[in-house]
Amino acid sequence: MIITPTFVILLILVFVLVWLFTNTIDKRKWLTFLISIVLTPIAYFYVLYPVINIFSSYHHEKYFKTEAWKETPRLRFEMLNNIMDDSLLIGKTKPEVKAILGASEWYGWDDTMKANSPEKWNYNLGFKPGAFNNMQECIELEFNNNTVKTVRQYQLEKTFE
Repeated sequence: MIITPTFVILLILVFVLVWLFTNTIDKRKWLTFLISIVLTPIAYFYVLYPVINIFSSYHHEKYFKTEAWKETPRLRFEMLNNIMDDSLLIGKTKPEVKAILGASEWYGWDDTMKANSPEKWNYNLGFKPGAFNNMQECIELEFNNNTVKTVRQYQLEKTFE
């Protein structure tokens, strides 16, 4: 476990709250202190920490790897920042993209053609973790002269039945 300032502040906050709670039960300071010391880690790791993880949008980030992309499609969103920030796909040809990411999952809509265009490849990245997240992460690769010109991130609202 890594001890960070945020961890220490939250632990002190939980200790104070547990102290105040146990102080309402018994007025003996030594007993409330002892109970607070014992209950603080339990309250932190079994109450506060799960609540923080449910309602925060933090998720792990990974470097892009072709094997991980193909093996675990539901965790592709972890590689999204690496793809976008480093422009890994800009300038790649269609066969290169197909070798790296696999075949396109669906083609994007082109208003000029009024149809799905084979020049816009879309990939599903999965859902970022969170309690109330119903937005599916996606990327769209737009080709021009058989090479990737733009990579666009977008979200689709997913309705669960």
